[in-house]
Amino acid sequence: MGGERGAGADVDAGRPARLPLTGERTVPGIAEENYWFRRHEVVYSALAPRCAGGVVLDAGCGEGYGAALLAGVAARVLGLDYDAAAAAHVARRYPRVQMARTNLVALPVRDGVCDAVVSLQVIEHLWEQERFLRECRRVLRPGGALLLSTPNRVTFSPGRDTPLNPFHTRELSGAELAGLVRDAGFTDVEVLGLHHGARLRELDRRHGGSIVDAQVALALAGEPWPEGLRRDVESVTCADFALHPDDVDTSLDLLVLAH
Repeated sequence: MGGERGAGADVDAGRPARLPLTGERTVPGIAEENYWFRRHEVVYSALAPRCAGGVVLDAGCGEGYGAALLAGVAARVLGLDYDAAAAAHVARRYPRVQMARTNLVALPVRDGVCDAVVSLQVIEHLWEQERFLRECRRVLRPGGALLLSTPNRVTFSPGRDTPLNPFHTRELSGAELAGLVRDAGFTDVEVLGLHHGARLRELDRRHGGSIVDAQVALALAGEPWPEGLRRDVESVTCADFALHPDDVDTSLDLLVLAH
C-alpha cells in the first residue's frame, strides 16, 4: 500500500538500511509513508493480544515491523515472504523473528503447529487465494486463529470488477472475503472494517475530501509535498483509526477473524 516516494537514508545509527519503497510494501520511519504505516500498524496492534504466548506465522510479512511487534508477545513468530530482499532484511533487522523466503501457497510448515496465522494486505496479491487459505488452515492447530486483512473492494476499486491497483489480482468485499474463508473450512468467521476516526475525517476535509487521494495524486505526478500535507501525514497515529464490525461496506480495509 502507499505510493512510491523513495526511502532515503536510514537515520538510525547502527541499524540496517531500510528497504526501498515499492508502492506496495509499507516501510516505517519515513514521514511521507507514515499514514500507510500507521494504517497497517493499528491492525497488528489490535491482533497482538490474540497472539500472546502462541506460535504465530506472519504470511507475507514485508519489512517485518509487524512480525517484530507480534514477537513481543508471542512465544515464537515465523515470518514468510516471497521477496528475497525483504526476507534478508527481516533476518538482519528483527532477530526475534524467524524468517524464511517461500511461496505462500506452499507453506514450509508442518500440519497443525501454529496457534495463529496473520496475513495483512497480502491475499489481494495472490492468484491462488483459495489454495493459500487451505494452506493456512492446514498449518493451524485445532481452534487456531486466522487473522487476515485486505483492502475493501467496495471502496478501494468502486464500481469495478477488476482492481484499480495493477499489483492486485483480486480484491474482495466483506461478504466475498467471509465466503472465501468459510469455503476454505474455517468457522466463527467475523469481519471488521477499518475506518478513519474523527481526527482523520477532519484531515480528509482539510485536504480536499481525502487525505489518501491527496497523497496518491502527488505520488503519481512526482510533485513535491506541500508542508501542510507532510505535517498532517506525519502526525497520524494508530489512535486516528477505528476498527469495528459496523458499516463494513464503507470501510477502508477489511479484517477477518476466524478459527
